[in-house]
Amino acid sequence: MQAVLTALDDLKADEIVAIDLVGKTSIADWMIVATGRSTTQVGALADKVVKALKDSGAGTPAVEGLPACDWVLIDAGDLIIHLFRPEVRQFYNLEKMWGVDRPGEKRAGA
Repeated sequence: MQAVLTALDDLKADEIVAIDLVGKTSIADWMIVATGRSTTQVGALADKVVKALKDSGAGTPAVEGLPACDWVLIDAGDLIIHLFRPEVRQFYNLEKMWGVDRPGEKRAGA
């Protein structure tokens, strides 16, 4: 997970949030949500995250949403990464759905 957080920080992703999913769902242990300011930045973030995952030995993740780059989903098994443009992130509000404001949840780097 640290390799992904570093990759996002390197390319200046906004509002990076790591959500602990253990005990909430069986789909993954962690979810990372981050924002890119444009479709170009969202695509660049996705490319950098995929490279960071491969370089860290996590293998090649499944990626969806690259053609439009409004919302890119990267599924790396126990880690799921959502990359959004700001208005798309606000519309879906995944942090609220997964309870990021509940005790035990935190913003990355907090």
